[in-house]
Amino acid sequence: MKFELWEAKKLIRLATPVLLAQVTLVMMSVVDTMMAGQVSPNDLAALSIATGALNPLMFSLQAILLALTSMVAHSVGAKDQDSIKRYFQQGLYLAVMLSSLGFIASFFTPYLFASTGASPEIAQMAQDYIDYVKYGLVAFLIFSVYRNVTEGMGNTKVAFYIGLLGLGINVIANYIFIYGKLGMPALGGAGCGVATSIVIWTMAIAQFCYSLKSKELKGKWLLSNFMKPHKETILQITKLGLPISFATFFEVTLFACIPLFIADLGAVAVSGHQVAASVTMILFMLPLSLSMAIGIRIGNISGQNNIERLVNATYTSFILAVGVAAIVALGTYLVRYDISWLYTQEKEVAMLASSIIILACVYQLPDALQVAANGVLRGLRYTKPITGVTFISYWVIGFTLGYVLAKTDLIVPAMGPTGFWVGIIVGLTVAAVLLIYFVRRKLVEMQTAIHST
Repeated sequence: MKFELWEAKKLIRLATPVLLAQVTLVMMSVVDTMMAGQVSPNDLAALSIATGALNPLMFSLQAILLALTSMVAHSVGAKDQDSIKRYFQQGLYLAVMLSSLGFIASFFTPYLFASTGASPEIAQMAQDYIDYVKYGLVAFLIFSVYRNVTEGMGNTKVAFYIGLLGLGINVIANYIFIYGKLGMPALGGAGCGVATSIVIWTMAIAQFCYSLKSKELKGKWLLSNFMKPHKETILQITKLGLPISFATFFEVTLFACIPLFIADLGAVAVSGHQVAASVTMILFMLPLSLSMAIGIRIGNISGQNNIERLVNATYTSFILAVGVAAIVALGTYLVRYDISWLYTQEKEVAMLASSIIILACVYQLPDALQVAANGVLRGLRYTKPITGVTFISYWVIGFTLGYVLAKTDLIVPAMGPTGFWVGIIVGLTVAAVLLIYFVRRKLVEMQTAIHST
């Protein structure tokens, strides 16, 4: 087991375009928030409620299809072209089925909005947003299939270029439909939903057109001799992807629920938490991108059935993740006050956010290790432990401890929102330890199997 510099460089080359692509997606959300907020507080509130309900659903469905990346990467390593085509075509069938589930779920969101106590005007605007976006859901998941297959084949740059295209169109479409330009009705915050659907369809079509022209992806060949739905393959993708989906859901809902539990602590507490949460969402893009690159690389090597290289690549992945975490943590710590003042001019909020950001710096290490381990497990096509580990670590340990520290005097005097962040650090540390254990166990199993043959 040794650190290989050339392997680290390869991971960085894979991860950099993924990072840039993720940043463009985050920027679309930032643009929506800024442009809707300029209309009225009600429009911004409606957008916040709508995305709070829709994003966990969309990202959870998308996460199931993320299994395609490691499956295709494995097939590339094994030089099994037929499996790549099969996974791609069956992935399209699965995308259509998942989008149908999401479409049906959109009919129940009015009941969810009614339970939040939002005013009828805000609830209706939030529902209008979802009614527009739901028509783009199938395109979003088809785009995800194309992107995952493309990245599984080692091409991670395409998603960034298409993301830039989507970001540009998002600004223009928001301007038209939010403010009612070029003869279109002024829809306010709900106009972001129209823009989002247009952007999603544009990105899906762009990815499709690219695949037809790409000699590497061979889009025409992927679509040739289209197979009928194959239950076993669809179940194989779903079985591998569901643990990733549950892990995504547990993490998204954890950060979504914390503001609800500290709302009674006052505006300063909630605002300070939200500033820190926004910062960490941006910081998380780096280890997340590295994790996706690790999944591709480990999947490729496992397809080659080279256990020595696989062990070294895994070790290199963890060392690289630690190095990245250290750089991010140090840089963030040094500019924490400047970052806080970018978000708010309220001294109390800025000081609270700065203190929480220190904790966010601490959790960079366990977070980087757990997402790196997550990437390795995806690459090894061994995702079964992820669901249990993330639920226990995030909710049973992290959230429970955070609630006790934040809202009660059972262990120490109530810490307010800081307590939840301490709980998150502990939860992420437990997740990192457990996931690394499962990585090690799987590698030992593979080594034993090879030596016994």
